[in-house]
Amino acid sequence: MQVWLDSLGTTLTLPNGWTFDAGTWIDGAASVLVIVVAGWLLVRLAHAFARGAVKALMARESVAGSVTELSTAEMKKRQDTIEALVVNVVRVFVILIAGLMILERIFGLDIGPAVAGLGIVGVAVGLGTQSLVRDYLNGALILLENQFSIGDVVNVAGIGGVVEDFSLRRTTLRDLNGTVHTIPNGQITVASNLTRTWARVNEQVRVVYGTDVDLARRVIDEIGAEMAADPSLSGQILEPLHVERVNELTDRGVTLLVLGKVAASSQWAVAGEFRSRLLEAFRAAGIEMPQTVVLAASGTPAEAIAPAQRIGRPGGGPGRAS
Repeated sequence: MQVWLDSLGTTLTLPNGWTFDAGTWIDGAASVLVIVVAGWLLVRLAHAFARGAVKALMARESVAGSVTELSTAEMKKRQDTIEALVVNVVRVFVILIAGLMILERIFGLDIGPAVAGLGIVGVAVGLGTQSLVRDYLNGALILLENQFSIGDVVNVAGIGGVVEDFSLRRTTLRDLNGTVHTIPNGQITVASNLTRTWARVNEQVRVVYGTDVDLARRVIDEIGAEMAADPSLSGQILEPLHVERVNELTDRGVTLLVLGKVAASSQWAVAGEFRSRLLEAFRAAGIEMPQTVVLAASGTPAEAIAPAQRIGRPGGGPGRAS
């Protein structure tokens, strides 16, 4: 087969009369190569940018003290998850745009209608999946900022419980009744973490009017010191329970504010132990707490009325009216 080059050496003429413009194809191949290399570089730059941004944000959260309880493996997992999310989104856009540019460059296709069609499809898909996109974006922010982790006790979207599972799309909680709640992350606007690093015991102790407030304060402070010295509780108590102030004067009595700082997740157990010891200590010191008196209707036997709890009177006499 006889083949010859034209004077420029870029056009090949075949025996059947067809011509092959080598320059055009070489130019197109070079353009495709440039597009592919540019797309690859964009993906690599997105990967490096995502990695640097995530590390910077995690470092900021660490300085703020919200990620200090995370292990190295957990922090690495969080970084990898966010990096993968950012890189995958960028990769999809780069591949789509690069593909359209290659079709236009090699085959001379008019990508205007395709771009317009993709825009319409994108709007339709966006309208249909905007809640899903919001779930994923909010989940990424929760993960990045370490708002809560598996095992934390939280209140989110009006529901409280232990975080049993967490993904970029949804959070799974189990409440005190054992009910499992699945919450889309897009519905989480405020996340209240009850077990972040440390917690506070906040008790309102009310005594009747006429009580020696200084005596009540000393009794409560002694209970706090005893609990802090108890080997079974010392590791949980960071700051002994103590009377902070006289908090209220109500129609039922004097309210004392008792505060204490404890390790995360220990506030409920420590508060329960404090109440148990408080009952015994007040009884021994003769300190009385307000009661609610239940009056029986006429003809009702007195034995049918449950005796009101009377702290400080072992005999359990009649309660004091509130």
